[in-house]
Parts: sequence; structure tokens; C-alpha cells
Amino acid sequence: QVQLVESGGGLVQPGGSLRLSCAASNSRFSLYAMAWYRQAPGKQRELVARITGGYITDYADSVKGRFTISRDNAKNTVYLQMNSLKPEDTAVYSCNAYRAVSGGSFDYWGQGTQVTVSS
Repeated sequence: QVQLVESGGGLVQPGGSLRLSCAASNSRFSLYAMAWYRQAPGKQRELVARITGGYITDYADSVKGRFTISRDNAKNTVYLQMNSLKPEDTAVYSCNAYRAVSGGSFDYWGQGTQVTVSS
């Protein structure tokens, strides 16, 4: 079982920055691929960024060059640095931990944190 707790959301003006954090309870954190998803009102949840245990990253086209995902395995924490924020980045951002194992997978979600980009 992995519990994920996000923090760092809030209200920011367009062009501003925020850093989200997601702390995991499980000591085997390094075995999990970690990701940030977001869901805006009336829209489907979408993948924002992902980082594997081997530190391979990928991003949604809409955030490339503006957002950076990173992880600190010693602190069981994944981060999302968001720069040059736009109003269309407004959404609830959720942290996900995923690990494939023989015969199945483990998939955990945090409760989400609100990011609002508005002047």
C-alpha cells in the first residue's frame, strides 16, 4: 500500500511559477514510476508528466519546456516544477504511483491539489 500526499497548489498569476510535491509513504518508492495528472472542470483527466524509477521522463506536449518533473528517492518524493503558467493550466493536479509486477500491477493516487492560474 502506498499513500500519496500532494502539496504546493494554489493561486498564481499567468506567467508565474509553482512547485508541487507528492510525498509517498512506501519505502519501496524507487520501484514505482511516478506521474502527475490533471483534470480541469468538464474535461477528462490527462497525463502531465511521468518519471520512471530510472529517471526517464516524458511530458504532455502542452507543458514541454515549461514543466519539469523530478524525484528524490531518499525523501520518497516527486516534484513538478511549473513555470510560465497559463490559465489553461488550471486544474486539479493528482500524483500517481505505478508499478507493474508479475500477474498485475500496483496503482495508487493522491487526493489532488488545486492549481488556479488567473489574474
